[in-house]
Amino acid sequence: NDLVICLLSGGGSAQMPYPVDDITLEDKQTATRVLQRSGAEIQEINIVRKHLSKVKGGQLGKYFAPATVGSIIISDVLGNDIGSIGSGPTSPDISTFEDAYAVLEKYDLTSKVPESVKDYIKNNRGNNDLETPKTLDNCHNYIIADIQTALDGMVSKANSLGLKPLIITS
Repeated sequence: NDLVICLLSGGGSAQMPYPVDDITLEDKQTATRVLQRSGAEIQEINIVRKHLSKVKGGQLGKYFAPATVGSIIISDVLGNDIGSIGSGPTSPDISTFEDAYAVLEKYDLTSKVPESVKDYIKNNRGNNDLETPKTLDNCHNYIIADIQTALDGMVSKANSLGLKPLIITS
């Protein structure tokens, strides 16, 4: 009968780097740096990070089950994909270990990430017990502000100062 309230914002995943038992924090950080330098898109980086974490990719929400989880979210992600904001700790995750390994292969990183990272992802392909949750009926996510909210606020303030704001793109 508990209600868990989570306050989430962009950048939140950097504040919750809780790696799986088989991977050290240092190895997870190294893998993240290697991915960032590889040219991988943020969604691809997040697929790997979610599979190296005990909280990302819906795993925080799963941890709190059966309690109801209400997440109040400030988005920094264009399009407001809840699974991408803070790496989606209370959002179901459709990606798999197979997807995470495919990212490593796509960018030729299997020999560049720490061995523990490569082995953990490779060896857990098809392991449904360790997969990120694909459904989370106990979690409810609410975006209360996003990039457009911030832009609207800046326009309002600029207008009140007598300026003529022009937003070129969000």
